[in-house]
Amino acid sequence: MAQLCLHVLLLTLSSYLLSGVYSAATFTIVNKCEFTVWPGILSNAGIAPLSTTGFSLQKGEARTIDAPSAWGGRLWGRTLCSEDSTGKFSCITGDCGSGKMECVGGGATPPATLAEFTLDGSGGMDFYDVSLVDGYNVPMLVIPQGGSGANCTSTGCVVDLNGVCPSELRVTSSDGDNVACKSACEAFGQEKYCCSGAYATPDTCTPSSYSQIFKSACPRAYSYAYDDKTSTFTCAGVDYIITFCPAPNTSQKKLNGQIPGYEESDGTMVYEGALDASSARLTCTPPLALAGAVAILAAMW
Repeated sequence: MAQLCLHVLLLTLSSYLLSGVYSAATFTIVNKCEFTVWPGILSNAGIAPLSTTGFSLQKGEARTIDAPSAWGGRLWGRTLCSEDSTGKFSCITGDCGSGKMECVGGGATPPATLAEFTLDGSGGMDFYDVSLVDGYNVPMLVIPQGGSGANCTSTGCVVDLNGVCPSELRVTSSDGDNVACKSACEAFGQEKYCCSGAYATPDTCTPSSYSQIFKSACPRAYSYAYDDKTSTFTCAGVDYIITFCPAPNTSQKKLNGQIPGYEESDGTMVYEGALDASSARLTCTPPLALAGAVAILAAMW
C-alpha cells in the first residue's frame, strides 16, 4: 500500500510539473489485472479531449491524467488488443473504432464497463458512476480521494461477470473464452430492454431479469438506464483512482455459489475486496521530501 501511495503521489506531482496547467481533478488509472488493459477515454460532446484518449497499461502499471474544470466524459478498459499486418489497432472488447491506440473521439463498442464523470456540475459537485448499461467486459473500481459530500464514496463492479454471463449474452473469443457480457438491449434490441419507444420513461422502463443479474452482483453500478437512485455519486474537491481488476478478499462468500467479491450482510451485498466499496479511501502519507515538493508546487499555484 505504501508503495502504491508513493507511486500515485509521484505520478500526480509529475503531471502537474509537465502540464503547467492546474486541473480540477486527476484520474490515476491502475491495472491490477493479470493481463494488459488499454484504457480508452471519450469526452462528452463539446468538451475538449484530455491529454490522451487511449494508451496501454501492463499488469501493475498506473498512469495519472489531469482533467480540467467542467470536464465530462467516460473511461473504459479495452482488452485483447493487437495490431494487424497493416498496423491497424483493434480490440476484442471495448474497441473504439479508431484503428489506433488513441481513440481520438471514438467511444467504446459494447459491451464495456464504463466509468462516467461530470466534473464541477450542479452545485460545484462532481457526478460519477460505473455503468453496465452497455454491458460488461472487465472489473472496475472508482475511489474518490479526499473531497467531501454526503454521497462521496467508492463505486464500481469488482466481480468477474464473464464467467456467469447468461449464454445468450456472452461474447466469446476465438479460443472460446468468455470475454464480455452484453446488455439485454445490445443482445435483443427490444424497447423494453433499451428503455426506448414506449418504455422511454422511468415509470415504463423497469429492471429486467437480465439487468437484475448485473445489479445483484454489482449493487452500486448502473444496471439499466433509469437505475439512478443507487448508482450516481457526488463529491467536491476530489481526485479519483480508477482500478481495473481490484483484488477481491480471499475470505468471501460467492453469490449464487459463482460470483466472488461480495459478502452478504443484512440482505445487502457488500464488497469485501482490498478496498471496501462502502467507505474506501486510499490514505497516503508522503515522505517529507515529497510532501515538501507538493507544498512548494501548491504555493506556486
